[in-house]
Amino acid sequence: MKRIGFIDYYLSEWHANNYPAWIREASAKLGLEYEVSYAWAERDISPVDGVSTDGWCKTMGVTLCDTMEELCEKSDVILILAPSNPETHLRYAETALRYGKPTYIDKTFAPDTETAENIFAIAEEYGTPVFTTSALRYASELEAFCGAEDLIITGGGGNFPEYIIHTAEMAVMLLRDPVEDAWAETLGAQRVCRICTQTGKKALILYSPALSFSITGKLPDGTYVRREITSDFFAVLMEEILRFYERKTLPFDPAQTLEVMRLREMLLSQE
Repeated sequence: MKRIGFIDYYLSEWHANNYPAWIREASAKLGLEYEVSYAWAERDISPVDGVSTDGWCKTMGVTLCDTMEELCEKSDVILILAPSNPETHLRYAETALRYGKPTYIDKTFAPDTETAENIFAIAEEYGTPVFTTSALRYASELEAFCGAEDLIITGGGGNFPEYIIHTAEMAVMLLRDPVEDAWAETLGAQRVCRICTQTGKKALILYSPALSFSITGKLPDGTYVRREITSDFFAVLMEEILRFYERKTLPFDPAQTLEVMRLREMLLSQE
């Protein structure tokens, strides 16, 4: 059995609460043997539900580590969470990536492009494979829009700075070319974002707490199609994370991650 170590700002949050079971399911499906074995959190008490780190570990059947270093030494591979606190990721990476063990870092990868570049530089210094993505990259509905034009991507979530990562990831994946300009117009808690690439491709991202994830565009045959995203993209993400741990190679060029971070930063700069 290969042991995964969870590093988090606080445990008992949505990702940490769901990933262990999903990882078991993905591991069984792929014929692999992975389980979440160790955990460490910077904050002891979750602000979400008041559960302590020790309480979370006992519920999940996971061994609590006293230090991040202990977790990194004992684990075969590492998963850095803190999805709502990307400002912590560089500090965690500075410790975890020194061990050379394949490390997945949850969304949002970093608070800005410079920090993202620093994390990748640390990984390169220690020869550590590091991978990150929004789970929405693995929505099966996106496959129909490869090569599509006039894209409109919608998405919601609790707040724009945290949840724009999902629609930004989809936009970068489908547009494929570097973004030249991006604008964001505010309508209360909502945003209308316009994107233009260096090759002239254009897309709109519509964000609202009330919107679901969807994609609309003109397909190569000239027809306009809309798809609500309902596929189980988190299940696919778990499989991709385990394949990454096995192969120690990234599933796509990390330059795309930096482009996602750059687009996100451009849009947030207009807040």
